[in-house]
Amino acid sequence: MDFIRHILGFNADSPLLFTQFYFWAFFALVYALFALIMEAVPNRLGNKKLHLRNVYLLFVSWFFYYKTSGLFLLILAFITLSEWLIAAQVHKHLNSAALNRPQAAKQDASPLHAKILLALSVTIDLGLLAYFKYAYFFTNMINDLFGTGFRVFDIFAYIGNGFSQAGRFSVDTIVLPVGISFYIFQVISYTADVFRGRIQPVKNILDFGFYVSFFPQLVAGPIVRAEEFVPQLYKPFHLSRRAFGIAVFWIINGLAKKIIMSDYLAVNLIDRVFDNPLLFSGFENLFALFAYSLQVYADFSGYTDIAIGVAMLMGFYLPMNFNSPYKSQSPQEFWRRWHMSLGRWLKTYLYIPLGGNRKIGFGTYFWWTLIAFVSAALTGWWWILIPFGVFIVAVAIWNKIQISNQKSAISNQRKLLYANLNSFITQVLGGLWHGASWNFIIWGGINGIGMIVEKIWREMNWHIRFTTMTLLTGGLCIADYLTNLPVWRLFAVWAAIIWVVTAVRYIYFLCEGAETKFTKALGTAWAVLQTFTFITFTRLFFRSSSNLDPATANEVAWETAKNMVNQIGGAWTNAVIGPFLVEYRWVVAMFVAGMVIHWLPTNWKRRYRLLFSAMPLWLIVIVVCLAIVLIYQFVTADMQPFIYFQF
Repeated sequence: MDFIRHILGFNADSPLLFTQFYFWAFFALVYALFALIMEAVPNRLGNKKLHLRNVYLLFVSWFFYYKTSGLFLLILAFITLSEWLIAAQVHKHLNSAALNRPQAAKQDASPLHAKILLALSVTIDLGLLAYFKYAYFFTNMINDLFGTGFRVFDIFAYIGNGFSQAGRFSVDTIVLPVGISFYIFQVISYTADVFRGRIQPVKNILDFGFYVSFFPQLVAGPIVRAEEFVPQLYKPFHLSRRAFGIAVFWIINGLAKKIIMSDYLAVNLIDRVFDNPLLFSGFENLFALFAYSLQVYADFSGYTDIAIGVAMLMGFYLPMNFNSPYKSQSPQEFWRRWHMSLGRWLKTYLYIPLGGNRKIGFGTYFWWTLIAFVSAALTGWWWILIPFGVFIVAVAIWNKIQISNQKSAISNQRKLLYANLNSFITQVLGGLWHGASWNFIIWGGINGIGMIVEKIWREMNWHIRFTTMTLLTGGLCIADYLTNLPVWRLFAVWAAIIWVVTAVRYIYFLCEGAETKFTKALGTAWAVLQTFTFITFTRLFFRSSSNLDPATANEVAWETAKNMVNQIGGAWTNAVIGPFLVEYRWVVAMFVAGMVIHWLPTNWKRRYRLLFSAMPLWLIVIVVCLAIVLIYQFVTADMQPFIYFQF
């Protein structure tokens, strides 16, 4: 009985993880029954057979989520039911309005009832997300602003205590349900697409529940939009020999990324440095920061690889979520390659509705005003509302003048302004999606600023570029000299390096040097290196906010980030670098190997993926067994959870 309770019951200390043997035993049983359904049930039953498969995988997915999150399964079930009912009513009102609409009326005019239902859906979804994920954040912000002493209160635990033993659930802490950020965004996209008429609502609630809770991608993505996945619910199962080989490859590739690379770097260096940066030198802090960039990529993309492979074995195809992001030549390109499903979601349901590069409206002014007040509250510098206000008013006046002067076409300057204003909002809110901490907001804001600077830089001619970098580098060097603060020294060194390269390219431009393959390759390498460095430094705020108790996240995260900046921007000695490279030689070797593999040409990776899938089955079995033996040599004593489980 103890064994059965362990197998079927929820244990917070032992969730179902892709890196555990228990998960693969679970999946082997699930897949065996899945194969039995696919083979034993006659094909002539058609849709009934597919419905049986979907219902089976729905309950499997719910069991998986229960093993991962316990009674939070009830939240998932509630979201599934409410979204299915609301979307059906939205579609009903849209159809009714279309039938009663005069021929001369606009075809895109949505009825008020459908808009109210869409607003209700978004309110329920974001309300639950805000409650579970941002309760501590908003409570602390209100207490800091008004000097109050509010504390969080778990209303769901209170209700649970009313139906069970008194005191069984703690009402003084709010626990974040695993994967809630992912499935909330997923169901919002579903109702929004039904409202827009892009998809038909799913008629059967069990099929819809399966779409929402499909277990490979449930707890850490990718965020699967309904128009990508729902049509697959009604397609007959098909798994070709090549697809089977590629699915197995993705699973092994993901396990190797997670266990060999991500966990090894974390346990042997990164966690040690971030736990106490002051015990390590500036070089060690800097190397740990770069290593974390590789760790978070290997961890998150490793999960996605496994999810894609497991789903493919069952005949379902999930969207690509990563496309070698550290090959990017600009911050904007990076965000097209990193967490692609979230990027597409934010672009479709936030950036474009705000106006994209076509316009700015109430939403843009509202969010910029809110960012101004939040920035003032965060820093205590209320005077910054003045420049923010002047900027917002100036933008509104300039935009009005431009609209009056150019009614037929939007100039490139206006497009650039609109894109910058709306993309910055998108990046800040994207940062907030990742976690309830000021550091996540700062991280999103810095990425937004990076994208704006890169777009403006691209529009500059070489004379302005060189002059700008000269003035900026000189100003930062003066600030470093006058203040002697590590943060200014860090910026000054970085700016000086960029200035040297800019000067060389400027001289080459003045000499009218023609672009060759060699100079183009150098330019690409420099752009990739600069983008990787920029993204890595933004990770300082991302990592210092991760894996923390929400009640203390802001204070601890800021202290960690400040200490690391002070160490990196402080004095370095050559004596520290040599011993580090010797003592951590295997960590350094792992980092170098990981970056080399990441930077391999895409067609090379595709070739060895196809080569693996084309091997005879007996050879695939041998390679997989050898790979598993190798991978599990790197397993740590305490299994490392996936980083994005906390989001």
